[in-house]
Amino acid sequence: MMPRLSLLYLFAAAMLPFALGTIWPAAGQAGVLICLLVFLFSLIDLVLTPSLLAIEVHREVNEVLSVGTTNRVKIWFNNRGDVPLKIHVHDEPPLPCQYTDLPFDIELFPNKHQYSIYHVEPHHRGKNRFRRVFLQMKSRFGLWTVYDERDIRQEIRIYPDIQAVRGVELLARRNRLAEAGIKMSRLRGRGTDFDRLREYRRGDEFRSIDWKATSRHQELISREYVVEKNQNIIFILDCGRSMCNADEGVTHFDRALNAAILLSYVALRQGDTVSLMACSSKVERWVPPIRGAGSIQKLIRQVYDLEPIYEASDYRLMSEQLQLRYRKRSLVVVLTHALDEVHLEYLGSALRMMRWPHLVLSAFLRNVPLENRMNSIPETDREAFQIAAAAEIVSSQTQQISALQKSGLLVLDTLPENLSVNLISRYLDIKARQLL
Repeated sequence: MMPRLSLLYLFAAAMLPFALGTIWPAAGQAGVLICLLVFLFSLIDLVLTPSLLAIEVHREVNEVLSVGTTNRVKIWFNNRGDVPLKIHVHDEPPLPCQYTDLPFDIELFPNKHQYSIYHVEPHHRGKNRFRRVFLQMKSRFGLWTVYDERDIRQEIRIYPDIQAVRGVELLARRNRLAEAGIKMSRLRGRGTDFDRLREYRRGDEFRSIDWKATSRHQELISREYVVEKNQNIIFILDCGRSMCNADEGVTHFDRALNAAILLSYVALRQGDTVSLMACSSKVERWVPPIRGAGSIQKLIRQVYDLEPIYEASDYRLMSEQLQLRYRKRSLVVVLTHALDEVHLEYLGSALRMMRWPHLVLSAFLRNVPLENRMNSIPETDREAFQIAAAAEIVSSQTQQISALQKSGLLVLDTLPENLSVNLISRYLDIKARQLL
């Protein structure tokens, strides 16, 4: 407990008669009596205040939270006392994070289960925990602040953005992936295995029209084909220092990991096999091939605590380990970020080594601050020089990436925020064109 300002003001007022004690002795005696009365009143206030021990507290939160997204936390209360209590509540969420609707005030009625909700946005993947819940209440007459805390530790795991996986799953079930920005038009009707007949839709190729069915139904009918299944997708995730760069508080590595998980889910739903290798100067994690849409949780559990390392990546090692671990032809998706022209040249030589017998798709995350600087308007000669230098760097990297593409590699040069959508669209395009 702690005295409030109101109690301090009362004692200050009770001591005013002491100032008159030198000229009026009776005032000093009255001051002593008043101070005793204030002290007695404060003790009575403390005794009459209900105990916070009468409040039961329970936290309800998922064992798995998503990094960078809003997660709901519910705190339950049960007032076992006989009078209503107005309390101030604060929780200790897993750090680092941002939270809203916390702390909060709530009035608890006797023998009634009540709850309040706040939201937390974790900023770091891996294992973490909720800690204590703090309770605070005014005394009956407002002279004291009463405190209590409950050590309600809860271990949690903070995964990559699994809410995005659930969103893609919902759209996929409704055949509405285009709403997420994923281009589906080239997939329909371009497989080799016949699936069904359906009504003609704008954008269908004329060669897909079934003229016999059209004559019977007196409307255009198209043949729909499904793409090949049981193909292999291997993700190579760069865990080196270049992936530590951040855009809007989210590292390139987190963007790449989220994109790999989302594409893995789409590929598993397509009937393909998915595996993942994370490398820096050594192999940090290897996830053997998995199959089936339900296996996405297994993949997430094995990679949720991966973090980039402030070391230079060994791209030659990536190529050698790929050849050792998987010789069957696969779509190899390399997720990386090139710091400069020298870095990109070294990376390009390793990518060329991966081409046989695989189909290599290399996704490069752009340097957002550099591009923003290039597109800014100069106000001084110094800024003009900086903008020109930024433009030269971006132009040189663009030419090198274009050279990689001409050498037979599939290349995706994208902003970090668009990586997931563009990567899934490119995968569906590869499947539709039967490149694998």
